[in-house]
Amino acid sequence: MSSGRTRLRHAAFLDRDGVINIDRGYVSRREDFAFVPGVLEGARQLHALQFALVVITNQSGIGRGLYDEAAFQDLTSWMKQQFADADAPLSGVYHCPHHPTEAIGAYRRACDCRKPAAGMLFAAARDLGLDLSRSVMFGDRASDLLAARAAGVPVRILLWTDARKEPDAVEPGLATSCYRRLNEAVSDDAALAATASGTGVGP
Repeated sequence: MSSGRTRLRHAAFLDRDGVINIDRGYVSRREDFAFVPGVLEGARQLHALQFALVVITNQSGIGRGLYDEAAFQDLTSWMKQQFADADAPLSGVYHCPHHPTEAIGAYRRACDCRKPAAGMLFAAARDLGLDLSRSVMFGDRASDLLAARAAGVPVRILLWTDARKEPDAVEPGLATSCYRRLNEAVSDDAALAATASGTGVGP
């Protein structure tokens, strides 16, 4: 009997500030945005390996009133074009504008999307047809990896913030491996080995 199941893709989830761009604090303008060395190269390699590239980012600067959704979307559109030009197109960008105590108005709330909650990853899986059990998260903070673990993502790679600061200390077992920057992680076959197995169907 032939299977009618939709073929799910595996995803490479990327945090933004500190992993994609230098973390200068609430980056919202193109002139303040500088790519972390090796990130576009690593993303291109991941795309060649048929990973869907998905950005998962907390953006409480919106909720704090430091910039608005329009500014974030303008910067995101420009960033997506840079990835596309590097042969590493992004399948999606998900952001959380909330903060439970520091945001203003409707943005001040405890939500299920702000990392370490897993809401953005679950939304991406629904929208894009992703197999979380065969996916990988690249982050520079424990909150990135905690969100991935809550979503059932088995490969959780801790990167050094901006590829130059020492990595955050995380609880034992939370990070499956640690690298200075994205392209170094992707170049190590062992780092992504667990994404070849899981409960989903092929990439």
